[in-house]
Amino acid sequence: MERSSGSSEIAIGLIDGPVAMDHPDLVGGQIRVAGTVGAACGLSGSIACQHGTFVAGMLMARRGSSAPAICPDCTLLVRPIFPEKNSGNGEMPSATPRELAAAIRDAVVAGARVINLSAALLHPDSSGVQQLQEALDFAAARSVITVAAAGNQASIGSTVITRHPWVIPVAGCDLHGSPMPESNLGSSIGRRGLSAPADNITSLGTEGMPRSFGGTSAAAPFVTGTLALLWSMFPAASATQLKLALLGTGGVRRSAVVPPLLDATAAYQALVAAQTGRQMS
Repeated sequence: MERSSGSSEIAIGLIDGPVAMDHPDLVGGQIRVAGTVGAACGLSGSIACQHGTFVAGMLMARRGSSAPAICPDCTLLVRPIFPEKNSGNGEMPSATPRELAAAIRDAVVAGARVINLSAALLHPDSSGVQQLQEALDFAAARSVITVAAAGNQASIGSTVITRHPWVIPVAGCDLHGSPMPESNLGSSIGRRGLSAPADNITSLGTEGMPRSFGGTSAAAPFVTGTLALLWSMFPAASATQLKLALLGTGGVRRSAVVPPLLDATAAYQALVAAQTGRQMS
């Protein structure tokens, strides 16, 4: 973040709730709609609006705001997927595999280079899961990197999203780098994923005051924002080069179910070294 505030050429697809577009810390940012679903909140108190605005703030709020404000000069393509209705039980929004598949395709067609996905799967029937698999393949074929929250069910395992080879699943950790008790873990998450802060993160609220939130939905934007900043600084890098630099495996196959902590500096240094090597050759 000290090196860059991002580039408008790098578009982040936000598949989440709608966003409070009139929030003073978002006004002036490059925010567009992906697809035909309206991006602005109609009900500021809805969980969907609060969730979408919170994540948007982490990525795109102006520097100096209460939010992390990782990549304010990037472009945000908002593709709302959560309905604006209050369930009354405080549960986080979820979506069906078909809904997620359509949203991923819309974000890719709109020009997203990175997709941030924080959604629980609802009713994963076989045909819907197949459509979601095909949508993730569609994104991968176009060199779009999908970053997905690992989920907060305190389970060990995987989903069609977290086990996809082109997805970076993100587990949540506390401020000491230890896994959060509720974060999902698993072999595919440990092998191809990262951990990021998920404990009491502060970002934008929808009704005037900042709000704090936790879980893997708050962890994923740290990885998404890092990718967007790196791509802004290394626009000639391929998606594969960015993934390798960020995951930092060095060709070593991981076996743990807990992924390593996001290390933006190490990824930056890896890309500098790769760029220097290309120039020397």
